[in-house]
Amino acid sequence: MRKRSLFALSAAVAILAALLTWTFVDDLGAHAARTVRVLAAYPHDPNAFTQGLVVYEGKLLESTGQYGYSSLRRVDIPTGRVERLLPLDAAYFGEGIAVLDDRVYQVTWQNGIGFVYDAKTLAAERTFRYTGEGWGLTTDGTHLILSDGSATLRFLDPQNLSAVKQLTVTDEQIPVVRINELEYVEGEIWANIWYSDRIARIAPTSGEVVGWIDLSALYPRSGRPDEAVLNGIAYDSEAERLFVTGKNWPQLFELEIEGL
Repeated sequence: MRKRSLFALSAAVAILAALLTWTFVDDLGAHAARTVRVLAAYPHDPNAFTQGLVVYEGKLLESTGQYGYSSLRRVDIPTGRVERLLPLDAAYFGEGIAVLDDRVYQVTWQNGIGFVYDAKTLAAERTFRYTGEGWGLTTDGTHLILSDGSATLRFLDPQNLSAVKQLTVTDEQIPVVRINELEYVEGEIWANIWYSDRIARIAPTSGEVVGWIDLSALYPRSGRPDEAVLNGIAYDSEAERLFVTGKNWPQLFELEIEGL
Protein backbone atom coordinates (compact mmCIF):
# COMPACT_ATOMS: atom_id res chain seq x y z
CA MET A 1 0.00 0.00 0.00
CA ARG A 2 2.85 2.36 0.87
CA LYS A 3 4.57 1.73 -2.48
CA ARG A 4 1.36 2.52 -4.36
CA SER A 5 0.97 5.74 -2.35
CA LEU A 6 4.53 6.82 -3.13
CA PHE A 7 4.00 6.05 -6.81
CA ALA A 8 0.82 8.12 -6.86
CA LEU A 9 2.56 10.99 -5.09
CA SER A 10 5.47 10.88 -7.54
CA ALA A 11 3.11 10.86 -10.51
CA ALA A 12 1.16 13.81 -9.14
CA VAL A 13 4.31 15.83 -8.54
CA ALA A 14 5.58 15.01 -12.04
CA ILE A 15 2.33 16.24 -13.60
CA LEU A 16 2.50 19.41 -11.51
CA ALA A 17 6.09 19.99 -12.60
CA ALA A 18 5.17 19.68 -16.25
CA LEU A 19 2.71 22.54 -15.91
CA LEU A 20 4.23 24.78 -13.30
CA THR A 21 5.33 28.31 -14.04
CA TRP A 22 4.87 31.21 -11.65
CA THR A 23 6.06 34.73 -10.98
CA PHE A 24 7.29 36.06 -7.66
CA VAL A 25 8.52 39.41 -6.36
CA ASP A 26 12.26 39.47 -5.82
CA ASP A 27 13.45 41.72 -3.01
CA LEU A 28 16.06 43.36 -5.20
CA GLY A 29 15.98 47.02 -6.16
CA ALA A 30 12.45 48.00 -7.07
CA HIS A 31 11.00 44.56 -6.30
CA ALA A 32 11.43 43.17 -9.79
CA ALA A 33 9.10 40.39 -10.86
CA ARG A 34 10.86 37.16 -11.81
CA THR A 35 9.45 34.04 -13.40
CA VAL A 36 10.27 30.52 -12.26
CA ARG A 37 9.70 27.71 -14.72
CA VAL A 38 10.07 24.00 -14.04
CA LEU A 39 11.95 22.62 -17.03
CA ALA A 40 11.90 18.99 -15.87
CA ALA A 41 11.27 16.72 -12.92
CA TYR A 42 13.53 13.71 -12.43
CA PRO A 43 13.13 10.75 -10.05
CA HIS A 44 14.72 11.23 -6.64
CA ASP A 45 15.09 8.64 -3.90
CA PRO A 46 12.32 9.47 -1.39
CA ASN A 47 14.43 7.84 1.33
CA ALA A 48 17.25 10.35 0.79
CA PHE A 49 17.28 12.93 3.59
CA THR A 50 19.05 15.47 1.40
CA GLN A 51 21.62 17.63 3.16
CA GLY A 52 24.05 18.55 0.39
CA LEU A 53 23.83 18.68 -3.40
CA VAL A 54 26.31 19.51 -6.17
CA VAL A 55 26.79 18.73 -9.85
CA TYR A 56 30.16 17.32 -10.87
CA GLU A 57 30.98 16.23 -14.42
CA GLY A 58 27.31 15.92 -15.29
CA LYS A 59 26.45 13.73 -12.31
CA LEU A 60 24.72 14.64 -9.07
CA LEU A 61 26.69 14.25 -5.86
CA GLU A 62 24.42 14.09 -2.83
CA SER A 63 25.00 13.97 0.90
CA THR A 64 22.22 12.47 3.01
CA GLY A 65 21.61 12.72 6.72
CA GLN A 66 20.08 10.90 9.70
CA TYR A 67 22.07 8.70 12.06
CA GLY A 68 22.49 5.23 10.59
CA TYR A 69 21.36 6.40 7.14
CA SER A 70 23.89 9.08 6.20
CA SER A 71 25.80 8.68 2.96
CA LEU A 72 27.63 10.22 0.05
CA ARG A 73 26.12 9.29 -3.33
CA ARG A 74 26.73 9.70 -7.02
CA VAL A 75 23.41 9.87 -8.87
CA ASP A 76 22.46 9.77 -12.54
CA ILE A 77 20.28 12.85 -13.02
CA PRO A 78 17.81 11.68 -15.70
CA THR A 79 16.98 8.37 -14.03
CA GLY A 80 17.65 9.13 -10.37
CA ARG A 81 19.66 5.90 -10.21
CA VAL A 82 22.24 5.81 -7.42
CA GLU A 83 25.44 4.75 -9.14
CA ARG A 84 27.56 4.66 -6.03
CA LEU A 85 26.73 4.95 -2.35
CA LEU A 86 29.20 5.34 0.49
CA PRO A 87 27.50 4.94 3.87
CA LEU A 88 28.83 6.93 6.80
CA ASP A 89 29.41 5.30 10.14
CA ALA A 90 26.24 5.37 12.25
CA ALA A 91 27.93 7.84 14.62
CA TYR A 92 27.82 10.56 11.93
CA PHE A 93 24.96 12.69 10.62
CA GLY A 94 25.89 13.74 7.08
CA GLU A 95 25.44 17.39 6.09
CA GLY A 96 26.64 19.72 3.32
CA ILE A 97 29.12 18.96 0.55
CA ALA A 98 31.23 21.00 -1.87
CA VAL A 99 33.66 20.13 -4.66
CA LEU A 100 36.91 22.07 -4.91
CA ASP A 101 39.95 21.07 -6.99
CA ASP A 102 38.45 17.65 -7.75
CA ARG A 103 37.92 16.87 -4.08
CA VAL A 104 34.58 16.40 -2.34
CA TYR A 105 34.37 17.90 1.14
CA GLN A 106 31.57 16.63 3.38
CA VAL A 107 30.72 17.96 6.84
CA THR A 108 28.77 16.36 9.65
CA TRP A 109 26.23 17.89 11.99
CA GLN A 110 27.61 17.83 15.53
CA ASN A 111 30.75 15.72 15.35
CA GLY A 112 33.10 18.49 14.21
CA ILE A 113 34.55 16.02 11.70
CA GLY A 114 34.49 16.24 7.92
CA PHE A 115 35.57 13.90 5.15
CA VAL A 116 37.50 14.43 1.91
CA TYR A 117 37.02 12.18 -1.13
CA ASP A 118 38.38 12.00 -4.64
CA ALA A 119 35.57 13.55 -6.69
CA LYS A 120 36.03 11.19 -9.65
CA THR A 121 36.15 7.91 -7.75
CA LEU A 122 34.60 8.90 -4.37
CA ALA A 123 37.52 7.14 -2.71
CA ALA A 124 37.95 8.40 0.86
CA GLU A 125 41.20 10.34 1.33
CA ARG A 126 41.27 11.97 4.75
CA THR A 127 39.30 13.57 7.55
CA PHE A 128 39.42 17.10 8.93
CA ARG A 129 38.13 18.92 11.99
CA TYR A 130 36.28 22.20 12.47
CA THR A 131 34.58 23.95 15.38
CA GLY A 132 30.82 24.23 15.84
CA GLU A 133 28.09 22.50 13.89
CA GLY A 134 28.16 21.71 10.18
CA TRP A 135 25.03 22.44 8.10
CA GLY A 136 25.72 23.63 4.57
CA LEU A 137 28.89 23.82 2.51
CA THR A 138 29.86 25.44 -0.79
CA THR A 139 32.90 27.05 -2.41
CA ASP A 140 33.70 30.30 -4.19
CA GLY A 141 36.55 28.56 -6.01
CA THR A 142 39.10 29.61 -3.39
CA HIS A 143 37.54 28.98 0.01
CA LEU A 144 35.07 26.51 1.43
CA ILE A 145 32.04 28.34 2.86
CA LEU A 146 30.38 26.73 5.87
CA SER A 147 27.01 27.41 7.52
CA ASP A 148 26.17 26.23 11.03
CA GLY A 149 22.47 27.08 11.40
CA SER A 150 23.14 30.60 12.61
CA ALA A 151 23.39 33.82 10.60
CA THR A 152 27.16 33.37 10.25
CA LEU A 153 29.00 31.97 7.25
CA ARG A 154 32.64 30.98 7.71
CA PHE A 155 35.19 30.99 4.88
CA LEU A 156 37.66 28.13 5.36
CA ASP A 157 41.12 27.55 3.93
CA PRO A 158 40.77 24.21 2.08
CA GLN A 159 44.32 23.21 2.99
CA ASN A 160 44.01 23.30 6.78
CA LEU A 161 40.27 24.07 7.15
CA SER A 162 40.98 27.06 9.38
CA ALA A 163 38.55 29.98 9.25
CA VAL A 164 40.04 32.93 7.38
CA LYS A 165 37.02 35.20 7.66
CA GLN A 166 33.34 35.18 8.51
CA LEU A 167 30.23 36.91 7.27
CA THR A 168 26.97 37.78 9.01
CA VAL A 169 23.99 37.35 6.70
CA THR A 170 21.38 40.10 7.05
CA ASP A 171 18.20 41.17 5.33
CA GLU A 172 17.57 44.89 5.85
CA GLN A 173 20.00 44.77 8.80
CA ILE A 174 18.16 41.85 10.46
CA PRO A 175 20.26 38.66 10.85
CA VAL A 176 18.99 35.71 8.80
CA VAL A 177 19.21 32.54 10.89
CA ARG A 178 18.74 28.82 10.19
CA ILE A 179 20.93 29.05 7.10
CA ASN A 180 21.20 25.51 5.79
CA GLU A 181 22.36 24.06 2.45
CA LEU A 182 24.50 26.36 0.31
CA GLU A 183 25.42 26.77 -3.36
CA TYR A 184 27.55 29.34 -5.17
CA VAL A 185 25.57 30.61 -8.17
CA GLU A 186 26.87 33.23 -10.60
CA GLY A 187 28.82 35.17 -7.99
CA GLU A 188 26.23 34.85 -5.21
CA ILE A 189 25.81 32.49 -2.27
CA TRP A 190 22.39 30.84 -2.41
CA ALA A 191 21.07 29.37 0.81
CA ASN A 192 18.20 27.21 1.89
CA ILE A 193 16.64 28.42 5.14
CA TRP A 194 15.53 25.56 7.36
CA TYR A 195 11.72 25.23 7.37
CA SER A 196 11.35 27.86 4.67
CA ASP A 197 10.38 27.44 1.02
CA ARG A 198 12.50 30.43 0.04
CA ILE A 199 16.12 30.58 -1.08
CA ALA A 200 18.23 33.54 0.04
CA ARG A 201 20.55 35.15 -2.51
CA ILE A 202 23.50 36.49 -0.54
CA ALA A 203 26.23 38.94 -1.58
CA PRO A 204 29.50 37.19 -0.65
CA THR A 205 31.31 40.44 0.18
CA SER A 206 28.76 42.10 2.46
CA GLY A 207 26.50 39.27 3.63
CA GLU A 208 23.44 41.22 2.55
CA VAL A 209 20.49 39.33 1.10
CA VAL A 210 20.00 40.81 -2.37
CA GLY A 211 16.89 38.78 -3.14
CA TRP A 212 14.69 35.83 -2.25
CA ILE A 213 13.53 33.03 -4.55
CA ASP A 214 10.08 31.84 -3.55
CA LEU A 215 9.59 28.12 -4.29
CA SER A 216 6.48 27.59 -2.19
CA ALA A 217 4.52 26.64 -5.32
CA LEU A 218 6.97 23.89 -6.23
CA TYR A 219 5.87 21.18 -3.79
CA PRO A 220 3.01 22.42 -1.56
CA ARG A 221 3.40 21.74 2.14
CA SER A 222 0.00 20.07 2.25
CA GLY A 223 1.43 17.22 0.19
CA ARG A 224 4.48 16.42 2.32
CA PRO A 225 5.49 15.67 5.93
CA ASP A 226 6.74 18.53 8.13
CA GLU A 227 10.38 17.36 7.99
CA ALA A 228 10.35 17.06 4.18
CA VAL A 229 11.59 20.61 3.72
CA LEU A 230 13.18 22.28 0.71
CA ASN A 231 16.91 21.54 1.03
CA GLY A 232 19.31 21.02 -1.83
CA ILE A 233 20.58 23.42 -4.49
CA ALA A 234 22.94 22.34 -7.27
CA TYR A 235 24.14 24.60 -10.07
CA ASP A 236 25.98 23.26 -13.09
CA SER A 237 27.88 26.39 -14.11
CA GLU A 238 29.21 24.86 -17.34
CA ALA A 239 25.78 23.87 -18.64
CA GLU A 240 23.97 26.67 -16.75
CA ARG A 241 21.48 24.23 -15.23
CA LEU A 242 19.89 24.70 -11.81
CA PHE A 243 18.49 21.83 -9.73
CA VAL A 244 16.64 21.79 -6.41
CA THR A 245 15.11 19.13 -4.21
CA GLY A 246 14.25 18.53 -0.56
CA LYS A 247 14.56 16.06 2.26
CA ASN A 248 12.77 12.85 1.25
CA TRP A 249 11.34 14.47 -1.87
CA PRO A 250 10.41 12.03 -4.68
CA GLN A 251 11.56 14.48 -7.36
CA LEU A 252 14.59 16.52 -8.35
CA PHE A 253 13.48 19.68 -10.18
CA GLU A 254 15.36 21.50 -12.91
CA LEU A 255 14.41 25.17 -12.83
CA GLU A 256 14.74 28.18 -15.06
CA ILE A 257 14.72 31.49 -13.19
CA GLU A 258 14.36 34.71 -15.09
CA GLY A 259 17.46 36.84 -14.81
CA LEU A 260 19.79 33.98 -13.86
